[in-house]
Amino acid sequence: MPELRTRPVRQAALADGEALAELDRATWSTLHAVQPRPQPPYDPFFGAGHRPADFLVAEAENADGEAVVAGYIRLVAPTPLACNAHVRQIQGLAVADWARGRGLGRNLLRASFAEARRQGANRITLRVLGHNTPARALYAAEGFAVEGVLPGEFFLHGRYVDDVLMGRSLTL
Repeated sequence: MPELRTRPVRQAALADGEALAELDRATWSTLHAVQPRPQPPYDPFFGAGHRPADFLVAEAENADGEAVVAGYIRLVAPTPLACNAHVRQIQGLAVADWARGRGLGRNLLRASFAEARRQGANRITLRVLGHNTPARALYAAEGFAVEGVLPGEFFLHGRYVDDVLMGRSLTL
């Protein structure tokens, strides 16, 4: 597999909305999605609950050498409570099929750690479906530990799926 030429992970901009929406639709999978597959007409990617400031974007060069959106991670406060302000939560991670397995997800995770620290957080959490083995392996390799499991929390495509809660310290 040829080396993936990437750009530094950056904060999303309003102008990224369509590219991020296309990436989101292209990467939709029962491996990680609990919502139904998006159908037209599509809602805008950014809105009141999904601001550009909540997203970090990874770009990589395509075959023509152009920088294109290849992945994103959504990082938010899990609640609006002051007593929970030290925690950030990953609420979405997507990597384009053509960029998978080449370190982009790891780059996005590490950038989210730095951004969470910059925001004053000392802890980061996420939720992942129990059957999403590739994502769980990546998270574990980046220091996340399973902190809880909600057995059978979702009924997807005829079977019950666990919701796995993972977290890690940012002071490591």
